[in-house]
Order: sequence, then structure tokens, then C-alpha cells
Amino acid sequence: MLWQTTRFQIDLSKPQVMGILNLTPDSFSDGGQLPSVRAALRRAEQMLAQGAHILDVGGESTRPGSPTVALDVELSRVLPVLKELVLLGVPISIDTYKAATMQAALDSGVDIVNDIWALRQPRALKVVSSHPACGVCLMHMHRDPQTMQLLPMEGDVLPEVTSFLHSRCQAVVQAGVARDRIAVDPGIGFGKSVAHNFSLLSRQAEILALGYPLLAGWSRKSSLGHAIDDLHQPSSPADRTAASVAAALLAVERGARVVRVHDVKETVQALRVYEAMQAHALV
Repeated sequence: MLWQTTRFQIDLSKPQVMGILNLTPDSFSDGGQLPSVRAALRRAEQMLAQGAHILDVGGESTRPGSPTVALDVELSRVLPVLKELVLLGVPISIDTYKAATMQAALDSGVDIVNDIWALRQPRALKVVSSHPACGVCLMHMHRDPQTMQLLPMEGDVLPEVTSFLHSRCQAVVQAGVARDRIAVDPGIGFGKSVAHNFSLLSRQAEILALGYPLLAGWSRKSSLGHAIDDLHQPSSPADRTAASVAAALLAVERGARVVRVHDVKETVQALRVYEAMQAHALV
């Protein structure tokens, strides 16, 4: 399976590690750690040296309750970094839902649009469908970042998540985007309870049945904290590395083709062990 993007056909026969590069002051796990273009480039180069295949750049936090960011602020955060990253010779993704940011990023040579709104914001679908080859990741989100955890989904979420992703993929294909440009993301933590998130992991095959590669974003999520925390010693996001690696590995074992992570080195090592086991399964 190949994921067609602006400059690269990404080979998904092996799982791809997407390193998270947050250029925000307020992201839930690593906000404020990359205050300059130079710092962002150093972090990008570190992740690539650790084995990241794709870099995902974001200029607006989407943690629960996060405020929206003005377009000019988002552009000022991401564009100077994107213009340097596209020179590194690896696929670059822009994490945004704003059409103008998508357009500016694609004009800079970016390869993938990673959209939590699944191209439902004004003009977003037009920007992606007008581009000849960029990849796109369509995510399921219940409500919006400001309210998604105030009134999360109820009951069995799999039918709604799969139906939504199927509908959005159809809309994007009908707008002229080739199927091999599309990946899907069930949206772990975006308006779901802890039980919902783990249900999405255990029943991932139902989402894969849609026929699109799946991107899994479990890294440092609060649901992992619920699974590992001692009642008297709750974990911080940065304390969830081992749990994040375990979730990424479980997602890949269940068919995910891309894992979006903060902890690149540890995830790459775990996946190499998994791949070694697969390579020698018949020996």
C-alpha cells in the first residue's frame, strides 16, 4: 500500500513513524518547548536521526478546552519552519484545519494535510482537491476542541466513527481527490471517553474495513494515564512514554500504518523488535 503525497509515495508496507513537532506555547504535552525556528529545526533533525519517517507540524493546540488561534498567528508560527523542513528530503505534514494555512503550507512544498476537522471547515476541501497530489489525513472529532470533552460521545462509538469517516472519504473522493491520497484517523481523545478510546483500539479492524490506511495518535493521551496511574501519583503527559509506545505497538499490530508520536526513539525501537519477530515468524 502506498500513500500518495506531494513529493513522495510513502510505502506503508512497513509502519511509518510520524514525529510531532508542536510550535505552540500551550499544547498539552510539549507546549512552549520550541520557541524559535532554530529550536524547531534541531528537534526535527533529532527525530529524523532517531528514525522518524514523517514530520507533523502544528501551530495551534487542539487539546480539550484550547482556544482558537488567529490565522496570522498560526502562519507566523509554522511557515518559517515549514520552509526549512521541506529541504530535509522527508515527507512533511501540516496539522491544521484552516484553508489559508493549508494553502500556504502546500505552496511551501508540504506533502500532507492532517486535519482534525476532516476538511469540513470553509474552503478546506477546495484547497486539497485543487492540489494535484498532496496527501490528506481525515480525523473523526466529536463536537470541537472547546466542548468535545464536556459532552463526549455516548454508547458504542464504532458505528458513528466509521460512518463519519466513510462519509468524509466519499466526499473527498467525489471532490476529485484520489483514494491513494487519503488516510483516516479515528481521533483518539477527541470527544471520547477512556472506554471509547480503548474500544477504538481493540476494534480497529472495523475502521480498516473502510479500505484506507489508518493513522493512530495515542501519544501521551490522558486515556493512557487512566490505564497506568496510581491514584496517589497521577502521571504527567511526559511520564507516559512506555504507555504510549505500548499503544502505538498495539495499534500497528492491529493494522495501523502510521503512528503519530512524541517519543520517536522509543517507538522506533519497539517497532523494530516487532518487525524482527515478523521477519522470523516462519523460521
